[in-house]
Amino acid sequence: MQTVYPSLFRRVTGVEYTRRRITTPDDDFIDIDIASVGARKAGIILHGLEGNSGRSYVLGMARVLTRNGWDAIAMNFRGCSGESNKLPRFYHSGDTDDLSTVLTNVEEIDAYEELALIGFSLGGNLILKYLGERGTNVHETVKRSAVFSVPCDLCAGARKIGSSGNRPYMSRFLRMLREKIRAKMAIMPGRINDNGYESIKDFEDFDNRYTAPLHGFKDAEDYWLQSSCKQYIPEISVPTLLVNAQDDPFLTPECYPLEEAARNENFFFEITRHGGHVGFVAFNASRQYWSELRTAAFLNGNS
Repeated sequence: MQTVYPSLFRRVTGVEYTRRRITTPDDDFIDIDIASVGARKAGIILHGLEGNSGRSYVLGMARVLTRNGWDAIAMNFRGCSGESNKLPRFYHSGDTDDLSTVLTNVEEIDAYEELALIGFSLGGNLILKYLGERGTNVHETVKRSAVFSVPCDLCAGARKIGSSGNRPYMSRFLRMLREKIRAKMAIMPGRINDNGYESIKDFEDFDNRYTAPLHGFKDAEDYWLQSSCKQYIPEISVPTLLVNAQDDPFLTPECYPLEEAARNENFFFEITRHGGHVGFVAFNASRQYWSELRTAAFLNGNS
């Protein structure tokens, strides 16, 4: 219920975006959507697989940020802003270069005094990998981070979501990804195709055929191993909160980095009894979800 309820029933109002298009070093583009209240600090929000800045969990987080004196910047991964990106490649769980490109753009144009990174699922994995692989060399304005429902071990997470109990979710993701491929086929015929797509049954099949070759990995397992954030957590130097729910249907025990958290005083790992995957619903009059209230508290210095 925690996983499904928000996507079916939640409607978030009160967030008005201004869009900015960023040109990437490889001559592609990334769209970011900005909800500004004229603050000197901003939270950069990263969505999950096949999400975008318009998803309720992103809008809810943007709204709580602006209500607490922060600007909100929602990053749309390549091809997720309503327009296919220009290259055959997509986005993926370990693509920290695109996050760095967005951070550079925001620092140069907006000159915020403080930035926070907030991510969900795939976006959370990407943030933790970025923070860990750069250690003390993150963008200097990034002061805190909060992430939710993160499959810290992508190998285990991919096989979990591909299991029989998660078939409805897997089918939905594969259907959405096929639509992305077909959109690319229309603008770059001959460079990518969906011939025999019906044989793809899970992320291992999809990543072997598309993600790995398009992004320079040997195969799906190589992609998962290189992109999993778990190995980078001990090197994170920015105060960071990770929250995973016990009842998350997409996570396995390997996705709860207890040992890694114990070795890093800057990393705060919390396991909630309920929350599902990117849920954390709070049935209250304010309509703010628990994850949003927890993020606001953490970003304001309450660890």
